[in-house]
Amino acid sequence: MKSSIFTAVLLLSIFFPLEQAQSSEPLASEAEGVVVLRAALMKKMPNLPVKSIVETPVKGIYEVLYGSQVAYLSQDARYMFDGDLVDLHSSENLTEVRRSEGRLAALEAVGEDRMLVFAPKEVKHTITVFTDVDCGYCRKLHKEIAELNKAGVKVRYLLYSRAGVGSDSYNTMVSAWCADDPKAALTTAKLGGTIEARQCDNPVKQHMAVGRALGLRGTPMIVLDDGSLIAGYQPAAQLIATLYKK
Repeated sequence: MKSSIFTAVLLLSIFFPLEQAQSSEPLASEAEGVVVLRAALMKKMPNLPVKSIVETPVKGIYEVLYGSQVAYLSQDARYMFDGDLVDLHSSENLTEVRRSEGRLAALEAVGEDRMLVFAPKEVKHTITVFTDVDCGYCRKLHKEIAELNKAGVKVRYLLYSRAGVGSDSYNTMVSAWCADDPKAALTTAKLGGTIEARQCDNPVKQHMAVGRALGLRGTPMIVLDDGSLIAGYQPAAQLIATLYKK
């Protein structure tokens, strides 16, 4: 538990502004007890990018939202733990609801202008996909973009090299971003073609940091427009059906 929390703190510090990470100041809406709890937590973990601390339905347990992650804290700020809080009456996973909100906030912090976007004329749904040019299932999904667009689904790409910074796939994605026509260059690369090597200001490292902070274990990783997560490939027809059910 402790390692996962501290790993998330390190990764989140990469793409969240310093002033946001050092959020020891209480929010105006926080109750006095929460203000005291926040101060105690920040004394022990000053680099934790706390966005909010709120009471849970469980007496004496508080939810801590930091970046896109959720942890729980005892009332005396002594015990902190990870896990899912589920309402057995409604079967609702309360933790996943908050994680979804955190994912959307993390993507909003990147900004759509720092993504590669394939959009239809009329957008009805949006998916955000962490993709790697050398990932077979990423290539399969990319071939279905026309089908997704036809159904009103906008596809936003964040570029994630599983081989790491400086690898061939990383350099290819940087070159695609820097191309005169980035979307065409990315498509060429995903089809196994060669694109011109280029360098420019690019967000690929940031994309990778965000992916790791969101718990990426492989590509593609798909975030739906309600913040819910699909880890892995899903055929376009199934994706469309999932989106229109929500």
